[in-house]
Amino acid sequence: MKSLRLLILVFLSFLLLLFPINNALAFCGFYVAKADAKLYNQASQVIIAKDGNRTVLTMANDYQGAVKDFAMVVPVPVILKEEQVHIGEPQIIQRLDEFSAPRLVEYFDSDPCNRNYFEDGALRMPSAPSASSEMKTGRRNALGVTVEEEFTVGEYDIVILSAKESNGLEIWLRNNGYKIPNGASQLLRPYIQQNLKFFVAKVNLTEYENTGFKSLRPLMMAYESPKFMLPIRLGMLNSSGEQDLIIYLLSPKGQVELTNYRTEKVPSDVDIPEFIQGEFAPFYQAMFKTAYDKNGKKIAFVEYAWNMASCDPCSAQPLNPDELRKAGVFWLDSNFSNQVFITRLHVRYSRSTFPEDLQFQETANNQFFQGRYVIRHPFREKKDCQAAQTYYQSVKERQETEAKTLSQLTGWNLTEIRKKINFIDVENVPWWRKLWGFLNHN
Repeated sequence: MKSLRLLILVFLSFLLLLFPINNALAFCGFYVAKADAKLYNQASQVIIAKDGNRTVLTMANDYQGAVKDFAMVVPVPVILKEEQVHIGEPQIIQRLDEFSAPRLVEYFDSDPCNRNYFEDGALRMPSAPSASSEMKTGRRNALGVTVEEEFTVGEYDIVILSAKESNGLEIWLRNNGYKIPNGASQLLRPYIQQNLKFFVAKVNLTEYENTGFKSLRPLMMAYESPKFMLPIRLGMLNSSGEQDLIIYLLSPKGQVELTNYRTEKVPSDVDIPEFIQGEFAPFYQAMFKTAYDKNGKKIAFVEYAWNMASCDPCSAQPLNPDELRKAGVFWLDSNFSNQVFITRLHVRYSRSTFPEDLQFQETANNQFFQGRYVIRHPFREKKDCQAAQTYYQSVKERQETEAKTLSQLTGWNLTEIRKKINFIDVENVPWWRKLWGFLNHN
């Protein structure tokens, strides 16, 4: 037996030399479901790829309504030229969403009467570490608004504006056919005071019809500025309630953090009952809301932080170099040796809870994290060995713990949760089989 174990250890050591350390430290599991942006009715998605002062910002348009009424006003730190604006691909945002979404994984318990050296945990691998013609080109006027640039990209007519005062900017926008919400000047004022410019877009209907697309495509802009921020206050004009924002932050260094709001990791690495496999969407929605409420609604959650070169378990394959470039990653060299670290932040905000725009900073933190929820399926075949009796009792206790954990995470009623759990039957083994099993092992 000792020689066999020695042989096993030598074999495992050889295997560890064959695989990178990230894979060696990964946990084993089967991905079965994910909590992506489709769970939320009003979830905006933004990609920010940043290295130093260089930034590529991609904004997905979740606009619902007649495209002729669409208007986007985004504060930007510099005057953008036509060559700095590009039409993005919706599939890239979907790929990032699928890759980084919180996921449900499952494990299957082995036969308690036939446990081997690996299943006893002696050599088990450890777990992974816990984003037109109607326009006038007039110069500065009585409203204090200057048209700095004007061009058409894809289906969008775009102007870059500078302004001296917010009332004048609001009047200019209305006079030039932009349907913006009432009260915009109050929120525009701080951006003017910071000397920011305004990226203003509306749909060119002729170009839109020529594209053949049924929805508006993402807009990408590339610029250089030390500012690392995302303006969210203007978006609050369109809704008095809470909005979900999912930001995919791509960096060659490591995790990206918020500097002006508290950021926490979403509750993760917990065992939950088996029935959640069929109710993962309502589970995650309830769990997120519970964590959000407990933190006073003034918090951003990290749902994923990982190097794009790997994933475990993979809810979708990592983006390849071509896809990463389409996501705005500009620092990849010809050998694709530069790393891309993704941080997925989920912000639920309203006017009262997030009064400031989001401010970020790059860090060198390369610690991996994912929102991961575990289902452990019991071994339900009846066995009569002594180890089985201990196992059945431990599973029943485990299922009770899973029920309480689920109740705490979601606020769901514990009694109702218990009704949905298929508790293992620890008494359905004949008494004589227990006796014979005991005698056969002694």
